[in-house]
Amino acid sequence: MTPRALTAAAVRSYCLDQNGTSEETPFPRNPGLTVFKVGGKIFAFCALEETPLKIALKCDPEEALRLRETHEAIAPGWHLNKRHWNTVTVAELPPRMVRELIEDSYDLVVAGLPKAERLRLDRP
Repeated sequence: MTPRALTAAAVRSYCLDQNGTSEETPFPRNPGLTVFKVGGKIFAFCALEETPLKIALKCDPEEALRLRETHEAIAPGWHLNKRHWNTVTVAELPPRMVRELIEDSYDLVVAGLPKAERLRLDRP
């Protein structure tokens, strides 16, 4: 475990700190799965009550492979398109890195939104 690893509350808070973000629990069969969205698109999801805490984050496919090769705590997404998603074990990485991965996922999703939506989010 990395010293001062991010808690579930800190991960949740950091996801919600991203501009225009919403939080949902949209899966009745898995009510513990929390989804974070921007512009109606998912950029992160996790089961905040599970230990160890893992968060699924969108990632550029080439960067996703590089991260998986470099960090044991980063694995292919278990849920969706494994090329574009990584599952990150939060406690095994430095908090700053986890925050950067969240930001990268958010930015990737925002970049794919229509221009009007990006402008609304203040991200041309």
